[in-house]
Amino acid sequence: MPAAIPEDLLDLLTTNVLGHVSAIRRDGGMAHYLMWVDSDGEHVLTSSMVGSRKAANWRRDSHVTVSVVDKADDWRFLIIRGRLIQTRPDEGLAFIDKMSMRYTGQPYRFRERPREVFFIMPDHVIASRGRR
Repeated sequence: MPAAIPEDLLDLLTTNVLGHVSAIRRDGGMAHYLMWVDSDGEHVLTSSMVGSRKAANWRRDSHVTVSVVDKADDWRFLIIRGRLIQTRPDEGLAFIDKMSMRYTGQPYRFRERPREVFFIMPDHVIASRGRR
């Protein structure tokens, strides 16, 4: 059953907080990536170039862990364990341009290769609302 992302922590996925994203490698070890992340309110979204190693890892084993930590309060965070449930082409690089504007203030620079967008369904969410 999908787990809900708390609304009061959704900003950690929809602002310029860098995501720490994990996948299981072919040899069973963990691969860890620093990635731009987003959310549609239900899923965690991220992207990569078509043919990337992380995409190959997720296609082989759909388990994903994403963590994000508030820049102003490192005790305000989300840890999301879930599964890759869908991959879509990044048509016209619209998703990565949106992410690049959020994180850098400019359109995405590397436009030579096609990209894809990953939709991650949360199965378990650990949420900390920080120091209060």
